[in-house]
Amino acid sequence: MRLLAPGLVVLMHLGGSSAAQAAEGQRTFDGEEASAIRCANMMALTGITLHRASLMSEDEKDVLLGISILILERHVSGNWTEKKRAMEVMRDRRDLDETLEDYQRNAPLCLDRFSIN
Repeated sequence: MRLLAPGLVVLMHLGGSSAAQAAEGQRTFDGEEASAIRCANMMALTGITLHRASLMSEDEKDVLLGISILILERHVSGNWTEKKRAMEVMRDRRDLDETLEDYQRNAPLCLDRFSIN
């Protein structure tokens, strides 16, 4: 997973004020790209959360973060700053329970829909 390290930094730093960014004219994603961002957010946040709760190993967490990065790289246009901001907006729209439930229901669908191979 060393090749993914720069992207991991992007996904792991999901802080900041997305409301302020939206007010500054943040790019809006829709359609397939918005769905890809939702899937990437779901994978990343689930990995980080389960690892912090000692319910997932660090290697498993890194796999989910790697999947998130690949989804963003292959299925979402724009630069990493735009993608990171979109992930922050998605994170702020949904609470943790909703995200974990989304993971349980939709993780396999996301992988089918947004191929990382």
